[in-house]
Amino acid sequence: MIRFKPGAPRRVPPRFLSSRVPTLAVPTALGATAVAYRLTCPLAHDDALGARLVSSAVMCAIVTGLVMHVRHRLLRELRRARRVAEAAQSVLLRPPPPRVDGLATAAVHLSADPGARIGDLYEVVATEHGVRAVIGDVRGHGLGAVRTVAAVLGSFREAAHDEAELAGVLRRLERAMARHLRERAHGGHDPAGAAQDGPPGEEFVTVLLLEILPDGGVRALNCGHPWPYLLTGTRAEPLARTDPLPPLGPFPLPPELPAVPCGPLLPGDALVLHTDGAEEARDAGGRFFPLRDVLTEAAREHPLTARSVLRTVLTALLRHTVGPPKDDVALLILRNERPVGSTPTGTRATARPAGHLRSPA
Repeated sequence: MIRFKPGAPRRVPPRFLSSRVPTLAVPTALGATAVAYRLTCPLAHDDALGARLVSSAVMCAIVTGLVMHVRHRLLRELRRARRVAEAAQSVLLRPPPPRVDGLATAAVHLSADPGARIGDLYEVVATEHGVRAVIGDVRGHGLGAVRTVAAVLGSFREAAHDEAELAGVLRRLERAMARHLRERAHGGHDPAGAAQDGPPGEEFVTVLLLEILPDGGVRALNCGHPWPYLLTGTRAEPLARTDPLPPLGPFPLPPELPAVPCGPLLPGDALVLHTDGAEEARDAGGRFFPLRDVLTEAAREHPLTARSVLRTVLTALLRHTVGPPKDDVALLILRNERPVGSTPTGTRATARPAGHLRSPA
């Protein structure tokens, strides 16, 4: 930080001046060359056809040099701005650590907007209440989605540690989303960006909250998001089949928010959290991506790791869509690698609550 003493002459540091010299040096030199040619060169005042052609060639070269210099400067500034934007977005949607309290993790996000690489959100943190994870899908993509992701993720990263119950975390996310929408409605964001993102009343985000306890028990709260898949043995099946709550944004949540018990995550099992962009990705013939079939194949791999599941799904998805998908896709893999004795024993049929249907093997 630069500080000036009272009454002392304010001098600009040399490093700031030197950064501007290259910007003006080339245009000044080209302009001086053009003026010097017009004033001193006899060909510039000769009306002969050959002299005019030479003068035109000289001026064209000078103008071309000036245009190329400006283009180079603009491209350099654009690359710099992209690096800054990518760094900021990578801090916002940071990759999870390889292990979180005995759970192996792997994640990826594919953006449909090359200008704003965030349209979905995910995070997993270890807290005194257990490992808590969130995955969400913002309506649309672009800069408006980045602002929504920032509001929801920022709230989750605090609430996950502060709230003893999963319902408290979801309430905090709901309030953060409501504040975000109020700011947009009152012009708290860039009006031009708000016009592109649509009216605030049409903005919403689907959210899935998971809580994995130290004994392996899993509880969830789902606001309009696809249920994760559980990879156990050689099968891939939905973690739950209950109807989700409404997405955050358009409607208030009900007064009571009981977490859905999803049974234990046994050692060696894996959860695949995803956004709807994965299941709705289409190939050239309009066929949807068979996510469950691909996960079933991934479950049969040995050794099964979080990274191997992510690699299998990502490879199949890009092959299916022949390139990046048309919608944002987020995948978050959580695999239980805790010691066998750290989770309760027993069959899944008795461990899972009534009403939690399991697909046949």
